[in-house]
Amino acid sequence: MNYSLFFIFVQVPIKTVCITGNNVKGIVQKKNFMVANIDFLCHNICMKTDIEIAREAKLNKIAEIADGLGIHDDNVIPYGKYIAKVPYSVIDDAKVKKNNLILVTAITPTKAGIGKTTVSIGLALGLNKIGKKAVAALREPSLGPCFGMKGGAAGGGYAQVLPMEDINLHFTGDFHAITSAHNMISALFDNYIFRMQGTPKAIKTVLWKRVLDVNDRNLRQVVTGLGEGNGVVMESGFDITPASEIMAIFCLAKDIEDLRRRIENIILGYDTENNAVKVKDLGIAGSIVVLLKNAINPNLVQTTENTPAFIHGGPFANIAHGCNSVIATKTALTYGEYVITEAGFAADLGAEKFFDIKCRKAGLNPKLTIIAATTGGLKMHGDVPEKEISKPNAEALKKGLANLDKHIENMKKFGQTVVVALNRYGYDIDSELDLVKKHCEAQGVGFAVNNAFVEGGKGAVELAELVVKTIETNPSKPLKFVYEDKDPIKTKIGKICKEIYGAADVTYSGAADKMIKKIEEAGMADFPVCVAKTQYSFSSDPKLYGVPTGFEMNVRDIVLNSGSEMIVAIMGDMMRMPGLPKDPQAVRIDLVNGNIEGLS
Repeated sequence: MNYSLFFIFVQVPIKTVCITGNNVKGIVQKKNFMVANIDFLCHNICMKTDIEIAREAKLNKIAEIADGLGIHDDNVIPYGKYIAKVPYSVIDDAKVKKNNLILVTAITPTKAGIGKTTVSIGLALGLNKIGKKAVAALREPSLGPCFGMKGGAAGGGYAQVLPMEDINLHFTGDFHAITSAHNMISALFDNYIFRMQGTPKAIKTVLWKRVLDVNDRNLRQVVTGLGEGNGVVMESGFDITPASEIMAIFCLAKDIEDLRRRIENIILGYDTENNAVKVKDLGIAGSIVVLLKNAINPNLVQTTENTPAFIHGGPFANIAHGCNSVIATKTALTYGEYVITEAGFAADLGAEKFFDIKCRKAGLNPKLTIIAATTGGLKMHGDVPEKEISKPNAEALKKGLANLDKHIENMKKFGQTVVVALNRYGYDIDSELDLVKKHCEAQGVGFAVNNAFVEGGKGAVELAELVVKTIETNPSKPLKFVYEDKDPIKTKIGKICKEIYGAADVTYSGAADKMIKKIEEAGMADFPVCVAKTQYSFSSDPKLYGVPTGFEMNVRDIVLNSGSEMIVAIMGDMMRMPGLPKDPQAVRIDLVNGNIEGLS
């Protein structure tokens, strides 16, 4: 909806306020009442929707974007006019080590929103605005959240990656390829189970489920093989595609050979003699690699201001490691002086895994970590209900800063230099912004307001200049990990839960204890740990905002991802297949006069 002119009338004594685009003329006043920030009304009533902004953006042909990076035509594989794949063979390890990797993470998310992707894209815009060669390296959106709660995950306002409709939907088919590869293994394993009945290789335990890139709670637990001649009857279930081990492998593999090796090592189940049955035992790894041979190359797109962005892979951080592919990050670092990437959800979930899993295995060392925050999110951590966060409340804001402080403390444990980027909302007032700024400065932490949502790159110049200055004068130290590879599994889990989350104790179910013992006996205890838990709290209770203390973390289950080389510790009631909300975004998505609506 494009509002060119809008009038607000308030009963006397008042002035008439005229809002034209994003400009406000006049001020609304009434006895005992003032519109504290008319900008808020303007931005929420008059600002164009994400999809309107996306449609009006002038895109360059993808060959031009690639040429601007220095990518030769021979290495550009077009998917239409504005999307291309780039072969991972272009990666130059010397340039990867030389250029600057920046991680964007966040405070603990709330329903108020944080805007981590808006910061990531906005910073790339701001850096290019001040003459730096910046590239974004981000995750692909999942159809599940797009049609569930979010309605799109390509940034927002004037800080988006484009073409947003394609990126949010089928894009280049990477997610479909991963889903197909995963389920092809399922079908071939089911056939193996059927053929091995009554032999010494008969399957006793099945670990491998199916996946689907849709939120569907009805598929969490199913029975397959019903009906005469339809296979072996067994319990099974579905995870969402971002939780697939193929997705994790896809995002951690360094090349096609590494992809094959990891796929071969996937444990599918155990036979009657308790021997692990792997993909390589079925002799099918080659066929799975074939399904992924194109998908493994990263996707090149552009922002609202034609800044290059590589978007590739998309595991969730609450149920997987939450980072884009190593290949995309290294491709971006090959061509960009500054590369901005992000880790899913807050720093406790996403950043911890980014450092302890992705960076540990890929040899990456970020020069800076940015923590995204909003006054609204901080107020919710200060016990303010969502509907009240637009009102000034300095005391609640101060209380909520404890959540930010905990994340800053955690990032410093990894040796990271930290900058706080506060996403500006229309309801923000200068005194509260100044409060957060002074709080950060008192801790020796850089602070900048990000207004890229409304102003694009211009609104992120302050942040960009701070980032450049900080990297030049005080870059992060070499990474320190929370745990060592050789630490026992329970020690690794304990260090994460106690040092990062702040838990008082960690307990284990009988099933978790049994699986830990099995992993240790198999000689795979050196793998890093991937904690699966709620994103809404440091604890495993999503209702505990702020910085809870004295809580207990219960490891309900342990899943061995032998291909992606991770040990997944599932906390509390965490599920790997989300359900749909009462009012899913799908009811608002439609095709109207040839245009997609509802993805913003």
